[in-house]
Parts: sequence; structure tokens; C-alpha cells
Amino acid sequence: MKSKQILGILFTVVGAIGLAVGVMSIFNKGLAFGQNPWGVAIIGGIFFLTGMGLMRTVSQ
Repeated sequence: MKSKQILGILFTVVGAIGLAVGVMSIFNKGLAFGQNPWGVAIIGGIFFLTGMGLMRTVSQ
């Protein structure tokens, strides 16, 4: 259970950062570290939703 909680927190934080960088890159051009900003935003969204799903299923 502890590993699920740690992974959930990690995925949520990484996803939020990726989503923020991706969305900022879509509008400001050049913040996505040479990657496609749409790809960064989509992967960030997937990680964020995965982390939230893991955190929701962990019983306290």
C-alpha cells in the first residue's frame, strides 16, 4: 500500500509539472525543452490523472 501511495504522489507531481510546462509552451513557444509542447502537455495530463487515480484507490 505504501508503494502505491508514493507512486501516486510522484505521478501527480510529475504530471502537474509536465502539464504546466506543456500548456505554457503551447502559448509562449519554447519552454518544452526542445520537445513538442502538445506531447508534453498530453503526457503530463496522463501522468497527473494516473497519479490521482492511484491516490484515490489507496485506503487511508
